[in-house]
Amino acid sequence: MKSYHLWKEYLMKSKRYIPINKGHAELDTPERIEEFNSKLAKGWVNEYAEYRRLWRELPAKREIREYPLLVDLELSSICNLQCPMCPTVSKDYTKKIKKGLMDYELATKIIDEVGGKIFSLRLSLVGEPTLNPRFLDIIKYAKEHGIREVSFLTNGSRLEVNFIKDLVRAGADWMTISIDGLGDVYNSIRKPLKFDEILEKLKNIKKFKIQNGLAKPVVKVQSIWPAIKSNPAEYYNTIAPLVDMVAYNPLIDYLENDCEDKIEYEDNFACSQLYQRIVVCSDGNIKMCSNDEFRSEIVGDATHQTIYDVWHGDKLNRIRNIHNKENGFRSIETCRHCYFPRKTEDSESAVVNGRNFTIKNYVNRSQIIGE
Repeated sequence: MKSYHLWKEYLMKSKRYIPINKGHAELDTPERIEEFNSKLAKGWVNEYAEYRRLWRELPAKREIREYPLLVDLELSSICNLQCPMCPTVSKDYTKKIKKGLMDYELATKIIDEVGGKIFSLRLSLVGEPTLNPRFLDIIKYAKEHGIREVSFLTNGSRLEVNFIKDLVRAGADWMTISIDGLGDVYNSIRKPLKFDEILEKLKNIKKFKIQNGLAKPVVKVQSIWPAIKSNPAEYYNTIAPLVDMVAYNPLIDYLENDCEDKIEYEDNFACSQLYQRIVVCSDGNIKMCSNDEFRSEIVGDATHQTIYDVWHGDKLNRIRNIHNKENGFRSIETCRHCYFPRKTEDSESAVVNGRNFTIKNYVNRSQIIGE
């Protein structure tokens, strides 16, 4: 944690403010956070340290690596839920995005190219990745082709014990499960899923890992802050004993409801993602970043182009050059609505088991779910 704050201080002094993991905050102890990272690094400690170093340094130096550090493959733009804060429920998303599943052949084509050249592969974006019938096959293929870390975000609907066994056999390293609130709060947000059932799944995962002496897949659980703000300690004490990490996110304007004239931005913002990762949508289109929910800036097509060519291509370099200009990001509509450049304020506080937390919400951003 100390190294992160020193790095941020350097960025601020050099007038290159680049938020790192902005929008995501741990509810956990420093000891458990360190243990979480140690588990992620198991089996590739030196490479993991290099990966995290490059994740911080490349954006600050505006340095374009031969390949990105991470590739996002959206295995599914379809979801089996209708959560009120998700962009998939908006009319614009339905109109603009053709929902579907990524073809196995496309996924393996990309893995064939980037295997051994990137550190990490993330198999999710907007939809529920486990709905892809080749989900497990793609994890296995990625691990067999030199991808050190394969992770995904899930709503947990498929996490039965037999599926966990298959995940372990395939080689999954890390999964983040979205569990928004406890009891009726969770049930209302994540319907038709039930909190008691997802809690039982967590217990079964923990039991299976202990019985088999497994560190991986490492399990992180996250919630949107408004779903737990009335009982953060109860949430933590319910979830933490069953998983490796507990985190929360302030409510983001994924629905693009906020008026631009009320949005306040960081000074001298330049996006870090442009030097860290590349995002391939379920249909093969490559968008400029993981926060371009409505695919307004398409920079390539993985069905016809290589990741290398898109990563070094004119379209992505144009966006980088725009961000290198002072407040240049404001000329891109998607960037103006993104949460990365938005200012935060210390608007709330919480206490969890004697530990004090300051909640950094976005300035002029509603924290009412569905707004």
